[in-house]
Amino acid sequence: MKLTATLTDLANPTKFLALTARILPWLAGVTAILLAIGLYQSAMAPDDYQQGATVKIMFIHVPNAWLSMFVWGVMSVAALGTLVWRHPLADVAAKAAAPIGAAFTFLALVTGSLWGRPMWGTYWEWDARLTSVLILFLMYLGLMALWRAVDDPSRAARAAAVLTLVGAINIPIIKFSVDWWNTLHQPASVFRAGGPTLDKAFLWPLLVMAIAFSLLFITLHLAAMRNEILRRRVRNLQMMQASRVSFTSEVSGGSQGTASNEIGAA
Repeated sequence: MKLTATLTDLANPTKFLALTARILPWLAGVTAILLAIGLYQSAMAPDDYQQGATVKIMFIHVPNAWLSMFVWGVMSVAALGTLVWRHPLADVAAKAAAPIGAAFTFLALVTGSLWGRPMWGTYWEWDARLTSVLILFLMYLGLMALWRAVDDPSRAARAAAVLTLVGAINIPIIKFSVDWWNTLHQPASVFRAGGPTLDKAFLWPLLVMAIAFSLLFITLHLAAMRNEILRRRVRNLQMMQASRVSFTSEVSGGSQGTASNEIGAA
């Protein structure tokens, strides 16, 4: 019952703004502390016997790569909320998440390229994993462009929700591309059936960074949702004001026309 009441409260934009105003400072503080700990552990981690100091790029690259897919998953749930449950904040959540997901995906591509140059001898290969992640980045940009291009918020929300669900098919392709095709990208070394193969000296800093980046996403997402709610309220107020001005002008114009007719008749 308590959980249901909380979810009901979160469906109310005003209550959502009040709740997030209280928790965001604490969430941001915890995120900053975990990021500092993770960065320190990453810097102190030993060099790999094969990759050398290049292995430390992994502590930034892997969390961003994970979150690039996770954010699309969040947007897919929000898309269902828009199309099926008509949740009032579903489209707000999806629209607020898209730029953050695009940023994580971009960082994953850049850090992956920086790692690939010394390890593969090139910044880029049309590898199945790399190509599918690039497609994910372009899908994020496409959704952001769609929200900007369509003036009607309801139409934009429905169209974006449908495209998000269609694009979700790319997530398992990214995840399992290293298993389905012969790729340059190494297979999973953390989330795998036989357990992690990564040495603990690298595993623990990586997990701390993953948690820190996940909290960073939650913090940024809640802040972006607040901004989107306020932006929509301002837009609605502007439209109401414009309607009032237009109505007042029409009434004033009609009154002047009637007065002129009466004077002419006199």
